[in-house]
Amino acid sequence: MLRLRLHPCPNFSPPPSHSALRRHLAASPLPKLPFPSAVAALRVRNPPLRLSVGRAVSGERRLGVDEDEEEEDLGKALAKTRQLVECAMFASVAGLAYFLSNSLAIENYFSCFFPLPIVISSLRWGLAAGRKTMVATVLLLFTLSGPVKASTYLLMHGVVGLAMGTMWRLETNWIVSIILCSIIRAVGACGYVFVSSFLIRENILQLITVNIHASLTFILAAAGVNAIPSMDAVYVIFGTLLLLNCAFFVFILHIIYTIFLTKLGIKPSVRLPRWLDKAILR
Repeated sequence: MLRLRLHPCPNFSPPPSHSALRRHLAASPLPKLPFPSAVAALRVRNPPLRLSVGRAVSGERRLGVDEDEEEEDLGKALAKTRQLVECAMFASVAGLAYFLSNSLAIENYFSCFFPLPIVISSLRWGLAAGRKTMVATVLLLFTLSGPVKASTYLLMHGVVGLAMGTMWRLETNWIVSIILCSIIRAVGACGYVFVSSFLIRENILQLITVNIHASLTFILAAAGVNAIPSMDAVYVIFGTLLLLNCAFFVFILHIIYTIFLTKLGIKPSVRLPRWLDKAILR
């Protein structure tokens, strides 16, 4: 007859209650370390893990640096593209306005606005942008109407606009800006006279001085003065009148451009006189 033997079951202690677990955790709290300290602790305890964590951190830093460089390069590329687009637009507007004004014989009425695109380009993007706008305008006029009109625009309007934009960009005083721009305008006018003399095979400057000499002789004779002015005096009078004419023209350009740019929201960096500043603020 078979007998079954039952082995005694081992006694297992019941799991601790939640209250006991809380007391155990309270007695030995976990260290609250910041993230860098935790990473450092992991590096010390486990060398392979330390190497992988270091690679991950360096990879994240390199990725952040690459993203910043890409954003910076993209911003520079967009700024250059915008500068080129605006320079092309200003050059096309100036060239077409000058071409249509010459074609319709209304150049004298709109001549004060021909240097304006170069001035705006210089104020917005710097001196290099103003120079690019002037060169592009001259090339456009050279293509549309030939070298004569292109050289005329360059000598009478382009160089004056570039000089004015340069003075305003450098925050020069009004008096200095007007004097320098007047001299540049006078030199450009003399260059225009020389170019015209070469093209028509006639000395226009000599004709001007001869007419001035004859007028002065007639005036002195009518006044009862028996004197004949010398050619040196005629040249001095001619230069003085030319400088005065250019100074008045440049002064009018300064006033018109200042009011126009202020109304457009482009504040010129030139130091305005007090009376003009008060008039604009009103």
